[in-house]
Amino acid sequence: MPKRLASTATLPLEDRAPETQPRRAAVLLPLPLAGAYDYLIPEDLEVEPGSVVTVPLGQREVFGVVWDLLPEDGRPGAADGGGKALPLGRLRPVIDVCPVPPLTAVARRFLTWVADYTLAAPGAVLRMALSSPSALEPPRPVTLYRRAEQPLSADLRVTPARRRVLEEMEESPARPLAEIAAAAGVGTSVVKGLEKAGIVEAVSVLREARFAAPDPDRAGPALSDSQGAAAAALRQSVAAGDFSVTLLDGVTGSGKTEVYFEALAAALATGRQALVLLPEIALSAQWLQRFEARFGVAPALWHSDLTSAQRRAAWRAVACGRAPVVVGARSALFLPFPDLGLIVVDEEHEAAFKQEDGVPYHARDMAVVRAQLGGVPAVLASATPSLESLNNVRGGRYAHLRLPERHGGARLPEISLVDLRADKPPRLETPGGSPGGGQAWLSAALRGAIAETLEAGEQVLLFLNRRGYAPLTLCRACGHRLQCPNCTAWLVEHRLAGRLQCHHCGFVGRLPRSCPDCGTEGSLVACGPGVERLAEETRILFPEARTGLMTSDTLTGPDAAADLVRAVQQHEIDLLIGTQIVAKGHHFPQLTLVGVVDADLGLFGGDLRAAERTYQLLHQVAGRAGRAERPGRVLLQTSEPDHPVMQALAGGGRDAFLAAEAEARREAGLPPFGRLAAVILSSPDPGQVDAVAAALARAAPRQPGLTVLGPAPAPLAVLRGRHRRRFLVKASRGFRIQAALLPWVQAVKLPSNLRLQVDIDPYSFL
Repeated sequence: MPKRLASTATLPLEDRAPETQPRRAAVLLPLPLAGAYDYLIPEDLEVEPGSVVTVPLGQREVFGVVWDLLPEDGRPGAADGGGKALPLGRLRPVIDVCPVPPLTAVARRFLTWVADYTLAAPGAVLRMALSSPSALEPPRPVTLYRRAEQPLSADLRVTPARRRVLEEMEESPARPLAEIAAAAGVGTSVVKGLEKAGIVEAVSVLREARFAAPDPDRAGPALSDSQGAAAAALRQSVAAGDFSVTLLDGVTGSGKTEVYFEALAAALATGRQALVLLPEIALSAQWLQRFEARFGVAPALWHSDLTSAQRRAAWRAVACGRAPVVVGARSALFLPFPDLGLIVVDEEHEAAFKQEDGVPYHARDMAVVRAQLGGVPAVLASATPSLESLNNVRGGRYAHLRLPERHGGARLPEISLVDLRADKPPRLETPGGSPGGGQAWLSAALRGAIAETLEAGEQVLLFLNRRGYAPLTLCRACGHRLQCPNCTAWLVEHRLAGRLQCHHCGFVGRLPRSCPDCGTEGSLVACGPGVERLAEETRILFPEARTGLMTSDTLTGPDAAADLVRAVQQHEIDLLIGTQIVAKGHHFPQLTLVGVVDADLGLFGGDLRAAERTYQLLHQVAGRAGRAERPGRVLLQTSEPDHPVMQALAGGGRDAFLAAEAEARREAGLPPFGRLAAVILSSPDPGQVDAVAAALARAAPRQPGLTVLGPAPAPLAVLRGRHRRRFLVKASRGFRIQAALLPWVQAVKLPSNLRLQVDIDPYSFL
């Protein structure tokens, strides 16, 4: 566990005498090291706190950020990697300053705050901010083409293709070769031929990406009275120019997006940047369409599916203030905004905002911190707010705006429970006894509702939060179950791709002909339903229906997601089958029936948020039905119809359910009324990880208000070939849990191949 980054507060540069001007820089490197390292500042370089620089490290050169400027004699223990400061003559010099704006003081305070809160190495947090190394290098020149001043010679043969090029380039600025050729309807060789003849000339320029400025004054859709009141409140918070947090709490289809668009417009009108965080940015084609319709241009995007060139362009545009609005996944929070004026977190309840690997953090909570450090407003939007946010509302820390009705007169769907104990899915029969008969998953009630909806020319959504064909494959002869060789997890059959896959480590294999344990051929059978198996059933029951799958396996990127959304909107699909990604804000006006195949999935398993998360997910899925003038209905298939989650969904008792859930958490001292942290050890050697876990248990802190549980094998005891042991640390709400954890995890020497991860406020308990 790395040491904390020492304080490096110094006198302002203007207050120092010339002879004491610093020549020593504390440079933080984007590596999991103990802290910042001191470097010599050459006389011909001008650096300031926040400057991105190139420095030597061993035999290589690396990027880093000047975290502070120090006196020539340094300061013992002050960001030199620990220990006494080296004499100035022994320091290696800074090589160069990168051609990007310095990280602002607010950005540096934010990175330090995240490192302190998560107990992560400061350099590991910095790496998230310097996530596009190519963006730190000088911009590469691009070759553009323009009409030369040389007149056409009499002997130049001007073909129709050449004439079109010349007409296209007449009084036109220099443009890329491919753009000119496409506009003129010719091949690039035609343009190159004119260049060879001296009629067209190539120029090399430095061209940086610039995102068009959204128009805050562009007219948006008409708002209802409740929307208008909420929008006015958000505009007022932006105009105040101070830190605030507002929970925008509106039912599905109430128009929350249009409301917070007004806050974006207010921020843009002040000339400041805005950030919108979405849980699944790659699946948000409809959101992007709505943004462009409202503001006239597309925003800058930031997510994992961008190419390296796109990430470079976006990072530099943000850093240089040329990206007025950024829409991104959780990592967008660490982009180097020079003048951030508003942060919006849409679907703030989503677990996708919690990062599990690397530096574990929750983007919603860190967004609030970023807004507080920058003195700007934050807006959290959801139809099913988290208990954490609602508790902050009750404590007066967040403002609360409610949109209780759907926009445009649409009604919330009617939700009914299908008791699978009484209405068991009838056996699936196929004409002539062809393959595909047998076990079924759709009850008679749901089958009938699907048939009625399709006959009326409307669309159906079937929801099952299981990817693939079947979650388990076993041998009928000996009971052997096919398990991942790297994890304690079953292999999921993906029949469409013809493979078995582990959803935890990504292992892929073929379905064997015989049982690997007993050798019996033809004995392996699929157990349980996945969305592919559900699609197989619907094709037998409703052969005329046009079916589409919406899962992370079938949507390979933003373009594929946009194509599927367009197909549903244009009614090229009658029956959509999907996992949880179908719940994320999609608006399908002709979709009037939602069937949840296994509503109980996710209710059990030891997750303290299981009931809350199941309610949120099913409520969001149900909200896809009846979003226009046609009324919607929802059927939830459940074997637990009396469970409080099912009763709350069917009866519309959201507030009562959340109040009961909050009270149960309060009595147990669980978040948001208590603190939790997880300490996870992992190693390829089970004996080694057990020995270190035992040593850590002996050193566990014993303080009032703090309880350390464990060690115990993690539910996923082996993950990616590493054996895992977990501690769960429980503390009272006001307990400074980091102060107890840091000396504890530093007290035990760790072998080089053993990893220790601290997860403050864990969301996953696997």
